[in-house]
Amino acid sequence: MEVDVLNMQGEKVRTVELPAAIFEAPVNVDVMHQAYVRQMANKRLGTHKTKSRGEVSGGGRKPWRQKGTGRARQGSIRAAQWVGGGKVHTPRPRDYSKRMPKKMRRVALRSALSVKAAEQGLVVVEDLAVEEPKTRVMAQALQQLVGDDSALVLIPEKNAQYDDVARSARNLPNAKILLATYLNVRDLLGYDKVVMPLAALDVIAGYLGQ
Repeated sequence: MEVDVLNMQGEKVRTVELPAAIFEAPVNVDVMHQAYVRQMANKRLGTHKTKSRGEVSGGGRKPWRQKGTGRARQGSIRAAQWVGGGKVHTPRPRDYSKRMPKKMRRVALRSALSVKAAEQGLVVVEDLAVEEPKTRVMAQALQQLVGDDSALVLIPEKNAQYDDVARSARNLPNAKILLATYLNVRDLLGYDKVVMPLAALDVIAGYLGQ
């Protein structure tokens, strides 16, 4: 697949051939869904907890004697039916994380990238740089590249140049900066356009083209 390569002003400078193994791969919706569910599950902390009857303070003595009062028998004022008592069958700390083989994760990424490419959702730029780390500058550049669409901006590495880009975009509500090595299904499907410099394209081809 051949796509245009733009500069930061949105002007075409040349074309580039995208690797067919990555951007024209068969779309496996089931694997994409499994990768998305895994990613969302792995974000859950699982720290939710309520106190059971044995963990609530107080309730050491029997509130009244067993027989002869006419009231229902009670063993503790911290039983579940009492106000301030312990809870029953409520959330306990647990691990929600799911495992997924690396090959399946890569199939999901290739599928998501192929969907983006088929929908004209890829914007390849020759280089990604801003004159100064200002939100206004990055907003103007993205307006030239993607218009009013939301954008996932991929960077190949962390250095001074891309740090300026990241700082310029972090306050933009419809844009997100992401390292190319951290590419994931959720972000790919969550933004209208994927903006990637040629260097980020090389990084993606390096680990997804295997």
